Amino acid sequence: MKRSKVNLWETHSSTILSITLVLFLLGLCMMVEYHFYRATHDMQERITYKVDLVADITDEDAQQLKATIEAMPYVKHVDYISRQKAAEIFTEVLDDDFVGFIGYNPLYPSMMVNLKADYLPDATNEIRRGGIDRFESEVRGLEYVVGVAYQENVVNHVNSVFYKATWFLIVFMVILILVSILMIRSTIGISLFSQRETIRTMQLVGAKRAFISRPYLARSVWYGLLGAVFALLALAISLGVFNQSLGGLDLLSSTHMIWYAGIAALVIILGIILSFLSTLSALHRYLAY
Repeated sequence: MKRSKVNLWETHSSTILSITLVLFLLGLCMMVEYHFYRATHDMQERITYKVDLVADITDEDAQQLKATIEAMPYVKHVDYISRQKAAEIFTEVLDDDFVGFIGYNPLYPSMMVNLKADYLPDATNEIRRGGIDRFESEVRGLEYVVGVAYQENVVNHVNSVFYKATWFLIVFMVILILVSILMIRSTIGISLFSQRETIRTMQLVGAKRAFISRPYLARSVWYGLLGAVFALLALAISLGVFNQSLGGLDLLSSTHMIWYAGIAALVIILGIILSFLSTLSALHRYLAY
């Protein structure tokens, strides 16, 4: 019995290894996509939109306007920069008292606004422009506002990079899933070929396809589950190594754990489904003879 179990493990370990490697790559792609998504959103929320105000706005009116802009659902943060504060910033940057040199302060007060990335669509530049245009039109309609300025090329570049990278990862994962089905199917097919005489004998005595397939399909679920567990262990080790090497990213932060749990659940589900479908396809081929 012990020898039989060892032989069984040796026969099917290649199947589990194939599933583990595929799920590890899929899980790794999902984690890269998640962290790239978070990094892109952080970059989007760091982009500052400058709302220029009239020169004679009072501090009281400026604070009321700030509260109005902060109440907008897509606004994350607002800083009010008065004329005096703007002059101090320019003096510090230029290292020169330009106000004393020209005799007056030519700068206008402004609001520095950061938008929430969740309210900025990620599909195309045109859609993103539509979201920003909505913000511009609403702010321009407010009293004391002269105009809205921002670095449009930076916004479009961030959006373009995220859009292209996301589609690349999606296409890569789809191709990986298709290749994995073929690879796992081939590996399981070899395993079934080694048991072809047993399958043929069962067919000769009148066993139905469902009866013959049932133990193999049940075993495929366990293979998928085992492959997923091993893949998750490899992902956890890799994540720990990356976090130690790139400590500034804080990959093990508690804010990421709920997403890691979702990725883990998805890896387990994919492992079971891929193994089941691959086995079902291989059985269909061998039982057709």
